[in-house]
Amino acid sequence: MNGADSLIQTLVAGGIDTCFTNPGTSEMHFVAALDRQAGLRSILTLFEGVASGAADGYGRMARKPAATLLHTGPGLANALANFHNARKAGTPIVNVVGNHATSHQRYDAPLSSDVAGFAAPVSGWVRSSANAEAVAGDAADALAAATRPPGQVATLILPADCAWNETTAVATLAPPARPAPPKPDAIAAIARILRSGESAVMLLSGQALFERELELAGRVAAATGVRLLCQTFNPRHQRGAGRVSIEPLPYFAESAIAKLAGTRHLILANAQPPVSFFAYPDTPSWLTPDGCEIHTLAAPEDDAGAALAALVDELGAANAPVHYQPTLVPELPSGSLTPEAVHRSIAAQMPEHAIVSDEAITGGFGMLHHTRGASPHDWLQLMGGSIGQGLPLATGAATACPDRKVICLEGDGSAMYTLQSLWTQAREGLDVTTIVFANRRYAILEVELARVGAQPGPQALRNYSIGDPDLDFVALARGLGVAAARVATADEFNTRFAAAMAESGPKLIEVPL
Repeated sequence: MNGADSLIQTLVAGGIDTCFTNPGTSEMHFVAALDRQAGLRSILTLFEGVASGAADGYGRMARKPAATLLHTGPGLANALANFHNARKAGTPIVNVVGNHATSHQRYDAPLSSDVAGFAAPVSGWVRSSANAEAVAGDAADALAAATRPPGQVATLILPADCAWNETTAVATLAPPARPAPPKPDAIAAIARILRSGESAVMLLSGQALFERELELAGRVAAATGVRLLCQTFNPRHQRGAGRVSIEPLPYFAESAIAKLAGTRHLILANAQPPVSFFAYPDTPSWLTPDGCEIHTLAAPEDDAGAALAALVDELGAANAPVHYQPTLVPELPSGSLTPEAVHRSIAAQMPEHAIVSDEAITGGFGMLHHTRGASPHDWLQLMGGSIGQGLPLATGAATACPDRKVICLEGDGSAMYTLQSLWTQAREGLDVTTIVFANRRYAILEVELARVGAQPGPQALRNYSIGDPDLDFVALARGLGVAAARVATADEFNTRFAAAMAESGPKLIEVPL
């Protein structure tokens, strides 16, 4: 076997079964090895940012890494934005990047670049294989690094000769690292705080927003009165009827400050201390009130479930009554097509265990409110703020969970970053329904323009308009192999969305606003 064979063997032995690819010449031996080595599904993407975003969506839902295969430094550079989002989400990914053969690197050929330098800002681990014999061990180390809690991007750079040269090396895989267990002293200290009667908020994210962990948090809240909030954006939030409902911290700094006002203790469960998304004139960036003490129940790398269970035991709250979200199914809207009408229609018709990839931006304001009592579902959000993630994230989620409906809520501006995702969805027959909120502008930037106090003129405002010409998402989707329709009324949307939920395969609905 050659180095590429040993790499794929090691990845498969470590539990990786999916690789999102956009290969080139340096990766030819990896691609050829796919026909010799069983167990690794290769999914082609037409842009590297789709591969990195799809691997993020896959990892969030499968709770294990996918691999990516990219072509040298420039290919990696095209993928960086969604690797940035994956890093912020704590998603495990093994990122394989081909490179020139070691003997060729000294010639500064056109695709020569600092691959490790490109990878470093978005990766928790980076290594370039020195020879074919090292590849299997390097792959095993990449797997161990990617799955180190809470998860991270591990980039393995594979020079072409390391892939084509023969080897007999076989790697020994280390057992996956486990999240850190709770610290008894910290649990006891937080229990004392919660018994004190002082105002306290528990801020949740990560594993703490899974159904079991939410129930444990609900018992703590019932026993102590602590307020439960979650981060504004979260990797995966299990929501809906029959689950403990958690309100997100508001996006705008002023609203978040008001929400936390008077809090004496902020308790973090897989969450980070809240900060403003951007800096604004005369507005604090640090959102925790003055005088508020911050306590860590579970850091992002810790086992939030075990920590919450230990806290429930410490408080004697095992039988505390839990308030579960009741079913709230709105009536189907009729008449004018508005964002609220779309939100209500989705909430009313969302099937059980749907997965929502949310990059609706301004089109989604109010969506979380309307869907809080919908059928149980998973909500995936844009963690790193770099737009162009919604469509790839949905692609990866549908790959990981082929038996579940995936609903992608997408703004028209952000859709154009990674529209190639639709082609991959069509080729792989993925069950994704994309709803494009087409307001013909970067509306969130118009909001931010006012918030930072800038005074725009006609030339400035033209930078936030994406009309003239209008984007035709029906034509774009059909050109990429996805059935699509444009709706003009709430009634038309109801019909189209219901049909998409009843059928399998990729669909797109354009909602002009």
